[in-house]
Amino acid sequence: MSAPHVVTFGCRLNAYESEVMRAQAGGDGDTVIVNTCAVTAEAERQARQAIRKLRRERPEARIVVTGCAAQIHPDAFAAMPEVDQVLGNADKMKADAFAVPAPERIVVSDIMQVRETAEHLVSGFDGRARAFVEVQQGCDHRCTFCIIPFGRGPNRSVPMGRVVEQVRTLVAQGFAEVVLTGVDVTAYGSDLPGRPSLGQMVRRLLARVPELPRLRLSSLDPVEVDDDLLIAVAEEERLMPHFHLSVQAGDDLVLKRMKRRHGRADILALADRLRELRGTVALGADIIAGFPTEDEAMFRRSLDLVDEAGLTHLHVFPFSPRPGTPAARMPQVPGAEVKERAAHLRAKGEAAMAAFLAARIGAEAEVLVEADGGGHCRHYLPVRLAKAAAGTLVRARIVAVDGATLIGEAVP
Repeated sequence: MSAPHVVTFGCRLNAYESEVMRAQAGGDGDTVIVNTCAVTAEAERQARQAIRKLRRERPEARIVVTGCAAQIHPDAFAAMPEVDQVLGNADKMKADAFAVPAPERIVVSDIMQVRETAEHLVSGFDGRARAFVEVQQGCDHRCTFCIIPFGRGPNRSVPMGRVVEQVRTLVAQGFAEVVLTGVDVTAYGSDLPGRPSLGQMVRRLLARVPELPRLRLSSLDPVEVDDDLLIAVAEEERLMPHFHLSVQAGDDLVLKRMKRRHGRADILALADRLRELRGTVALGADIIAGFPTEDEAMFRRSLDLVDEAGLTHLHVFPFSPRPGTPAARMPQVPGAEVKERAAHLRAKGEAAMAAFLAARIGAEAEVLVEADGGGHCRHYLPVRLAKAAAGTLVRARIVAVDGATLIGEAVP
């Protein structure tokens, strides 16, 4: 029996859940699982396109569609002739979800009623040197542009002891780096007894699993970064100096209309604090271009924030109205201007990244080798090495930059 073919769109949490499904679905027949994303309309369009292509390539396969887009729009995916079954986000994590024959064509539970996080232990990650661990699910916030809470449900956390157990098992299997992931990871613990924070969990995890070489965090909400997490930044070398912040905009009025809970000054203060505590850090950010009502001056403040906060790893999203969200009912920026602003932001990000890469020449870097002699350093920059075994940590001196990749030579 072979494992099912899994096609994953979207976030690291989806990547983790795809591994869970790969293990649970087994190899009963020719099954293809499409794990969708709903963060933008484009993400849904790409999923539908992929489904149609998969059916052409694998006419006899059983195609199961799941993920956030399937949770939010199950009927739309079920109406596609290429699709055999639609599973909701909570339903896809159940052991019997992929039974053949399927009891129903659409199995989508009310995600807003879910109060538990499935604590699956993933035994391996297909072709990856790093492993993802889900520590949190769902989101209790209601940003005006975002549909994801309706795909993921309310905030819920995995108990600290279970997180420690899973990380310890993955390290024993040879993984040198673990990424803690979730929908809103900085909301971790608010639903658990004693309300432990993400920082408290991180410090306990590193203390309980001293054999873990590298720990990385997924996207952080700036206003939820707690004191214990800052202590970990300062004191724990095994916590990687790469922090991705959910910024979204650099203008205070736009942030208010997004219903974000931070302002421009908060981002700048956090960036300064992280550098004060750790020295050289790599800061990433999600930024939306062309949010409704955004004028040229507002956009310019987002553009300027890239330099002022020292952002290098940019994820730029042209605004895409999601039906059912407040932002979809706001005055829209013309599509051509949205595209132009997104292009300016990407160019600004590419220039910032190029400068950051160039500054690494001559320095030493610890590289987690992933495949084909390449991997990522602690700042999550791609590094190419002449020869190195996948899954190993290699000390290298950076000698050059090739496009967006560092060139390293192993240090004896």
